[in-house]
Amino acid sequence: MSDRPTHIVATLLVTGLLLFPSLGVAQEISVDLGTDGSLSLRTIQLFVLLTLLSLAPGLAIMLTCFPFMVTVLSILRQAIGVQQAPPNMMIVSLAMFLTYFVMEPVFTEAWTTGIQPLLDGVSTPEQAFSTTLEPFQRFMSARVDPETLQMMIDSAPPRGADTEATPLSILVPSFLLSEIQRGFEVGFLVFLPFLVIDLVIAAVLMSMGMMMVPPAVVALPFKLAFFVIADGWGLLAGALVRSYT
Repeated sequence: MSDRPTHIVATLLVTGLLLFPSLGVAQEISVDLGTDGSLSLRTIQLFVLLTLLSLAPGLAIMLTCFPFMVTVLSILRQAIGVQQAPPNMMIVSLAMFLTYFVMEPVFTEAWTTGIQPLLDGVSTPEQAFSTTLEPFQRFMSARVDPETLQMMIDSAPPRGADTEATPLSILVPSFLLSEIQRGFEVGFLVFLPFLVIDLVIAAVLMSMGMMMVPPAVVALPFKLAFFVIADGWGLLAGALVRSYT
């Protein structure tokens, strides 16, 4: 998907040259290589920006609380019993905005300490990369499950030198596994009230001899009413956000 804008621009350029060949011959393309023969800072910034945009979806999943949010919301929809309401796009969008709400301080610190000095020409790309990742590393280290982290450390191949900081190759998968595990734990607690409603409705229908009526169809209005009266969306969103404070 990241190559699509490049293909579109290339197609437009080729079409323009074919339609106006005289303009294509008359125009000259110059590239500013700087006084020392290297690429200018603006060109490097453009490449860095394009790289970050292409990696943004993966970073949103790997380094933030998005896996936890989307897991809980998906289990909630399954517990209510409505397969397409809210739709997948709305579930993902809500999880993304809740993730942004939680991760905004981390994003701000990463921009202030890493990206902004690089754009100002104060730091090198190597320094900017390490300083940008530091807030995310602290966030993941605070949320990772110690047992999962130790399991990944024991499973990792031996390293030449021991360092105090956990490498990203171990920290990122440990963080993802911890967030998914925590999401299933919260989803289990969310599922229980709706399971009780299903059992009560099934028992009532069986006692009335209505064997042919699907309990899920009868229980759905009661589960929706219970969720709305209890202000389920507000309670759940607040609980998910407060779990990171």
